Amino acid sequence: MKRVVAYLVEKFFTLSSLLPTPLHYFLASLLYPIIYYAVRYRRSVVRSNIERSFPEKTQAEQRAIERGFYRFFCDYIVETCRLLTIPEREIRRRMTFDGIREMEDALADHDFVFIYLGHYCNWEWISTLPLWVNKKYHCAQLYRPLNNEGFETVFMRLRTRFGAENIAKSEALRRILALKSQGQKSIIGFISDQSPQPINIHDWVDFLHQDTPVFTGTERIAKKVDAAAFFADVQRLRRGYYHCTFRPLSTNVRKLPDYQLTELYMYQLEEIIRRQPSLWLWSHKRWKHQRPISN
Repeated sequence: MKRVVAYLVEKFFTLSSLLPTPLHYFLASLLYPIIYYAVRYRRSVVRSNIERSFPEKTQAEQRAIERGFYRFFCDYIVETCRLLTIPEREIRRRMTFDGIREMEDALADHDFVFIYLGHYCNWEWISTLPLWVNKKYHCAQLYRPLNNEGFETVFMRLRTRFGAENIAKSEALRRILALKSQGQKSIIGFISDQSPQPINIHDWVDFLHQDTPVFTGTERIAKKVDAAAFFADVQRLRRGYYHCTFRPLSTNVRKLPDYQLTELYMYQLEEIIRRQPSLWLWSHKRWKHQRPISN
């Protein structure tokens, strides 16, 4: 039965993705009042996160960010679905990049470039990077496998469609060391703005006015394999069009004090969230853990 459901889920998303892009955005506009006003999807979480992150803003400004987030979230849903079948020529127009030459230059002296990403703008579309990178370099991104077999199949397909490899988080270090032993220079994306489990918390930062636990795994692996680190600065130019600029964080991560690279990433992430605040994933329970009280 599970396989039948998975098959139906995959076919539904595949067929839906074949609709023309303008129709996808029309459907997103219809979806917004349903999710925001009727379903009220995680609205209490979104509202609390925004209010705590922007205490300096008026309630009207906070609500504008909230409504903007839900409009964007509906666009994200249809854009992600569209990625399954969108023509290469169209996605090249809609998702563009700068800073690729700088990353390729870094690969002259390093086996890896690690890209720090956030759940900001349409992070799924960044998986189209192999269309822009020299074919001799391998592109990959870390991901967390989904429990639902149908959704797992759909997201595996769309994230690998243009040549990127999906690496399960549990296999990250093993796979990266294998690429190193093979002499395969690689560009690997890490989405590092989730809320870590308490056992994995090694550092806390002041992020959006809040004491925030952070993942440091990307930094630890970067130091182990001497990767150059870049940050993905993404902007939404207009509806359905994004531009990503890769900015260097460090090309000598081993010389940085512990956690400094992670803190640089969080600082850069906060800057772009403040620039276009409705484009971050506010429905995520980012602050569910509290720093332990020292005795």
